[in-house]
Amino acid sequence: MLDLNDLTMFVQVVRAGSFSEAARRLRMPANTLSRRIDQLEGQLGTRLLHRSTRKLAPSTEGQALFERYAPALDQILEIGRLHEDAQAPSGVVRVTAMAGLFEFFRLEWLAEFYVRYPHISIEFLLDDTPTDLIAERVDLALRMGIETGSGFKVRRLAPSSMILAASPAYLEIHPAPRMLRELSEHDCLTISSRQGRSTWRLQGPRGTQEVSINGRFTVNDMRVLVQACTAGLGIALLPQLMVEPIIAQGKLVRVLPTYRRASTGLGLQLVYTSRPPVPPAVAVLAEFLVEKLEGTVINPTQNHSGR
Repeated sequence: MLDLNDLTMFVQVVRAGSFSEAARRLRMPANTLSRRIDQLEGQLGTRLLHRSTRKLAPSTEGQALFERYAPALDQILEIGRLHEDAQAPSGVVRVTAMAGLFEFFRLEWLAEFYVRYPHISIEFLLDDTPTDLIAERVDLALRMGIETGSGFKVRRLAPSSMILAASPAYLEIHPAPRMLRELSEHDCLTISSRQGRSTWRLQGPRGTQEVSINGRFTVNDMRVLVQACTAGLGIALLPQLMVEPIIAQGKLVRVLPTYRRASTGLGLQLVYTSRPPVPPAVAVLAEFLVEKLEGTVINPTQNHSGR
């Protein structure tokens, strides 16, 4: 019985016109390929190739064998490729993330992902407002500074805490609060909330406390919130990882520094909405995001070249 592998090698040699080129395409040593063709000729009891130092061509019998089996082998290989494609991760993955995602996640990384997984498409929903992951049909969520319910699998990527800050210009006009309850007398800048909450829950010297806040500025983009705070519009509760460089530049000042909203759940986190088993496309994208982002220090003041 003829070995299909030997026939495939023979067809490649005929198409390549040389053992060296066929061996390169097949990713095998040329002497191994030559030996396999010799074995095929011995099995068939006929010369399949005429070889010289300058030329290689099929014999009459070799040409007949090529014409008979090459189309069938092509069909078998195509079936194999289709089967591999069917097994490869595919489909659309819907990802929600903070509005400033692409300030620290390089678009070049996505190009790398698409090369690895050509059958996966990604739909990004960029919004700093807490999203109803189920209602929005989200597969993965990249969150920072947002509490996630216990019904989801969460993978922590980087710790963080939220701190109170204001600009020196704002504090010149409105003296900094000395007690937590004095925040209610200030303009407090907030991320838009679909729940319409007007309280901040903070940890301080007396444990966890809630304070009612008032403000005239709310937005669903953390980047804009930082800009508004820097511009002197009021006091904001901001991710420490984002504002530490701005504080170091003197553009923002800590307010009530003994208070913060701190939790491992408020750092950079990846949230899965799918119950096990996770769809293959979602699983490979999640691992890719972890590969690129785990341990990342988010600093929107740096450009991509500095990463």
